[in-house]
Amino acid sequence: MARTVKGPDARRERWKGHREQRRAEFVEATIAAVARKGPDVGMEDVAAEAGVSKPVLYRHFTDKSDLYLAVGQKATELLMDRMGPALAADGPIRERIRRIVDAYLSVIEDNPNLYRFVVKGSFVDRPVEKDVVQEDKDLIASTLARILGDYLRAFDMDSGGAEPWAHALVGMVQNAGDWWLDRQTMSRENLSDYLATIIWHAIDGLLRSGGIQADPERPLTPLRLVD
Repeated sequence: MARTVKGPDARRERWKGHREQRRAEFVEATIAAVARKGPDVGMEDVAAEAGVSKPVLYRHFTDKSDLYLAVGQKATELLMDRMGPALAADGPIRERIRRIVDAYLSVIEDNPNLYRFVVKGSFVDRPVEKDVVQEDKDLIASTLARILGDYLRAFDMDSGGAEPWAHALVGMVQNAGDWWLDRQTMSRENLSDYLATIIWHAIDGLLRSGGIQADPERPLTPLRLVD
């Protein structure tokens, strides 16, 4: 039989649930304020969006940095909801690369002000204990490193460079995305194609250096040949 929580413990649980719900609501209000007013919003903008006073916000967040980290966590969820399926999906290597790149670009295209808010970090009023942007980059790079490593090992090639190559690719795509958000001189589709082409030819060149010619229309993780 399930135990029913009563007394002070029940009140604490209700208050905890209420606080979590209110924090989530204020995070959504912050994201809405950022979308409307840009990445340089202040607490007064967030309070106005949420329909509360600034003191109410400070009852649920220690300071601006606490709210920034909560928004950063939500932004990470949005990013990985879009990128996770692209990273996990199998298929022809070049098309898989393109899907991963395009998934990232689609997130920053749909949420440009939120992206700038998180990357700039100008909202914070003290050093934060977590670098949200770097954590996201590390998460994506570690997944790419496993993919590249598996691919190279399947061809009996040295996979020792998979991790630095993955971090380099993440940095390249992020920098290209930053340029694109500011310039908007081409479509997202074209940029995804250009970046996928660069990445594929880098992988192709590495394989050719080992005497291997890979078919870009084959899955990223090939089966080992059986003698």
